[in-house]
Amino acid sequence: MILHKRILIYITLLSLATSCVQETHLKTVTFKVDATQLEGEGNIGIRGNFTPNAWEDVVPLSDDDQDGIYEIELSQKTAASAVEFKFVKGETIELEGKENRTIQFEYRPETIVYETQFDNPEAHIRRLE
Repeated sequence: MILHKRILIYITLLSLATSCVQETHLKTVTFKVDATQLEGEGNIGIRGNFTPNAWEDVVPLSDDDQDGIYEIELSQKTAASAVEFKFVKGETIELEGKENRTIQFEYRPETIVYETQFDNPEAHIRRLE
């Protein structure tokens, strides 16, 4: 009888532990930042918890068509409900003294386009899937 109770307790604990694990989903985000109002050469990047080496390194964005809009596409499997980030130009981190930019995720795979202007907290978010 005691053995059966222990087994039942073990199974209950195991099911509780495994039910708390959230499923990860692929999130693909294209970040686009308009830097046409900025003076000087580019070197626009992004730093945040959705980038490799979260918050440690600046990940460079590119402006292949030379229109002043820098972009990068990042993908990651995650169970996170949101990400935070800021854009960087050289050593200047935008929105100094203000909250980080945020994207709220839905609990499913997503493809998102995030468009904004450097140092302007307003943004347009499009969900493609």
